[in-house]
Amino acid sequence: MMSVRKAMARLALVLCVAVPATMAQAAAKYHIGIVTGTVSQSEDDLRGAEAMIKEYGDVKNGGMIQHLTYPNNFMAEQETTISQIVSLANDPLMKAIVMNQAIPGTAEGFRRVREMRPDILLLGGVPQEDPLVVAKTADLIMRNDFVSAGYRVIWAAKKLGAKTFVHISFPRHMSVETLTRRRMIFEQACNDLGLKFVFETAPDPTSDVGVVGAQQFMLENVPKWVKKYGKATCFYATNDAHTEPLIRQVVEFGGIFVEASLPSPLLGYPGALGIDLKAEKGNFPAIMKKVEEAVVAKGGKGRLGTWSYSFGYSATVGLTQHAMNVIDGKSKMTNMKDIFKAFAKYTPGAKWGGSYYVDASTGVKLNNFVLLLQDTYIFGKGYIHSADIDVPEKYLKISSGLKKKP
Repeated sequence: MMSVRKAMARLALVLCVAVPATMAQAAAKYHIGIVTGTVSQSEDDLRGAEAMIKEYGDVKNGGMIQHLTYPNNFMAEQETTISQIVSLANDPLMKAIVMNQAIPGTAEGFRRVREMRPDILLLGGVPQEDPLVVAKTADLIMRNDFVSAGYRVIWAAKKLGAKTFVHISFPRHMSVETLTRRRMIFEQACNDLGLKFVFETAPDPTSDVGVVGAQQFMLENVPKWVKKYGKATCFYATNDAHTEPLIRQVVEFGGIFVEASLPSPLLGYPGALGIDLKAEKGNFPAIMKKVEEAVVAKGGKGRLGTWSYSFGYSATVGLTQHAMNVIDGKSKMTNMKDIFKAFAKYTPGAKWGGSYYVDASTGVKLNNFVLLLQDTYIFGKGYIHSADIDVPEKYLKISSGLKKKP
């Protein structure tokens, strides 16, 4: 009799252990792969992936999300990036892949996945390859509205008293269609609105100097630029890694900072101002309040700004949620209202606007490439309603001048 009881007990123990795992696997009817940069390259993008894992679970634990990070030196390791993207297609339950940011190698990675698994949805945020090239391989490409930003940032800088606009970048970024097109719009807007446009070169964080060397360069040179161009100068960097040292020195030595290339209260501000946001993690209203208090306390009132919700974070969670909605039959991939709906879930109170990308050189409208924007918030001053201004049509037609790839 005892042996029977022991056998039943063992069976019950096995069932107690096995049932939760089976239920977890059954709950994840499909998987979504998210590929982001590392903390040092694009922290906000990665935090968005972590938020998705927290909500939907990690694949290794029976959840929905498989998260990978691409190399810091992704320009020299494009094959690694491509391999990472393709590896996700080996999972039979994989139904969508989200690349944020869509760094060089994304188009080729997507192309190979498409050949292997045409059933997998492919979404990319902030493409760093020619839009016409990457859009051919993706179901949806999305980034912040760099076209209207070329005018809106200059408009905001002037509103804050800037007389000079310093654009900081490097050759690799200036070979990117979207970034160079925005730079051209910046310059035209400066000419029209009465600001002096200056281009300054900083080291590429993916070069031999690395992130540390690029940031050290900024720490050493921003004070020199403030002295050279004056405190009525708005600084703008195209690279995330440059942003923290830029903000730190603008706060310390003077100058104006309207917003980052990928606007976020988490990008640059915590490190530059020594703010601990562990308790506020994921709570953007609380994050904004704490960052604003620190900026004002350092004397930056009315001189520095951002979007209330991180664009990098919003792009990761928004694209992932949108992919789920499409897979579940609740949304259509390129429907603008459906895209807004997915982004709004994680950005309560934020007003999103957007448009479809139109290539300035060819006039081609890409219905699967969406440009999104939020209003800019200036610490100690509030929203300046830059998202509500009408951008003159001529700026929307300015091209990068770069030769198009076939």
